[in-house]
Amino acid sequence: MIARRAPDEVMHLSRLGSLHQCRLSFMRQLTRRMARENWSFERRIFDIDVQGVGHAVYTATGPERAYSLIAFAHDLPDHLRSDRVIATAWDATFTLFDGIPEAADIDRLARNVPLQEAGRVSEKELSVSRANRSVRLWAHFVEALSQGRQPDLTRLEEVGYLMRTTAVYGSGKLGAADREVVAARAELQAPFQVEMLSVYLTRWFVRDLVEHMASAVGGDAAIGLDPAIANRVGIGNSTGLGMAPFIVNHPVLFNNWIMAREEAIAQVRSLPTASQDELACFQEIFRRSKTLVARWRTEHPVQIRKLTDLKRDLAALDWYLAKTDLTGPQPWDALMVWAQGHLSEEGQEFVASLILEPYGAMVDSLGHCMADAASDRHIIDGAMPVAQVRRLLENSFGWALDVDWQEPANCARVWYVSEEKLEPRLGERFEEPIAPYEQPLAPARDAAALHMLLAGYAAETPIAEVLLMHPEHRHSVRRAQISEFAPYGEIRSNTISQDVLPIDMLRAKLSFFGATHFDPRSDRWVRICMYAGAPYPEALTEANADFWVYPEAAP
Repeated sequence: MIARRAPDEVMHLSRLGSLHQCRLSFMRQLTRRMARENWSFERRIFDIDVQGVGHAVYTATGPERAYSLIAFAHDLPDHLRSDRVIATAWDATFTLFDGIPEAADIDRLARNVPLQEAGRVSEKELSVSRANRSVRLWAHFVEALSQGRQPDLTRLEEVGYLMRTTAVYGSGKLGAADREVVAARAELQAPFQVEMLSVYLTRWFVRDLVEHMASAVGGDAAIGLDPAIANRVGIGNSTGLGMAPFIVNHPVLFNNWIMAREEAIAQVRSLPTASQDELACFQEIFRRSKTLVARWRTEHPVQIRKLTDLKRDLAALDWYLAKTDLTGPQPWDALMVWAQGHLSEEGQEFVASLILEPYGAMVDSLGHCMADAASDRHIIDGAMPVAQVRRLLENSFGWALDVDWQEPANCARVWYVSEEKLEPRLGERFEEPIAPYEQPLAPARDAAALHMLLAGYAAETPIAEVLLMHPEHRHSVRRAQISEFAPYGEIRSNTISQDVLPIDMLRAKLSFFGATHFDPRSDRWVRICMYAGAPYPEALTEANADFWVYPEAAP
């Protein structure tokens, strides 16, 4: 059995910022489950006027429960439209309701959901979200459909979506149900299934809304979207620094995501042979993945460079596959070894995702391992001796112990929380008076400081004795002890250096969502596309519930 790749290889930000969606991505886990369990879907209410104002209710019903997206559509003036978290108005706002809402529920939510942070919801609501139109593409779709013609695919490819969410809040945000309320439900056990379902139903609403607005403009001349074009429309998302600290603040959860993926990769690499059907599946997905990459648009220099590398990598992979017999022993291991020697990190991780595709029976069951149900293991073991804590620090942060943390370049940034929006921000330590407000999001620096402090204690000293005198190191001790059972929980990069790219942290998380077409707008926020290519609820079957992420058509 080939071992999982070591954390020291996988957990650098440059590699985490090169991850791609795969079979374990949360969107694909959801669509597979809904198809397998034969979920039913109903548009219960669509009360939207000719100005695009009103509300709609879309219900998804599984074997045991129903969930309803309640959408509120607004006539938003262009000058109020903003993707920033400080926005106070949006083109549409949403909540995912636990069950089927009654009129009183909708009235209550109509007074709160459109306000977002200024409103409050209840435990009957599982998520709260908002979205803005992609103005030019929206106008083009409405105009084209209202005149009886289909929109221009070239213009769609430039953007990929008609609306983009600027936040999808769950897990207790704004009064919504805490994760613990739904974590035991089979359909929501995997991470972020509430949010992924909310976005899936939002995409349905967006299709209906643009067709409704075209009909309001064009009357009898208007037509609906061609299903093939509608399938290519995703839901965009603008994500900034608010998401970046997540993978630092949730080391066990992030470990479980990475470990599941690495275990899947190791199991596939260990296969002695590949069958003809498995090889055919891989070749087909690889062919379609080239179309996915060809449609990827970005304007950011970092991603332009990475995308250029990826396209070059795909050409090299084409050459390798043309001359290599994948029917030989351990073909997927041979492919990974070749990729490590010939491709960029972007290309290596693309290949790592692709080799999982033929092996649903082997890989998909690992999705059950990706949630964090070990909250009781986060309690500090005060009896652990100093020597053992030092060893754990060395295992996860050995690279950081030789860093000069007094050097300005190595501690240039400060993570803090803005007073106005209570959202994470990243500032300049030596240019702004923000150091007193620093959040514990520099685990490497803090681990190095703790390691140095412990050098002054006898090896057998209980760590509780140290923490009685130095409680400021509790979080570092806790993280060190967590690393015993969560080896992939720590990033092996400096999160406060002058060179840190928060977009790498964003992409690492978003790749597990299943996002594609990463388009950084700066080093601190990124736009992505979700569910592009996915079947709409009325067309969802087991046959199309999985590989939809890889487009069929030629670019």
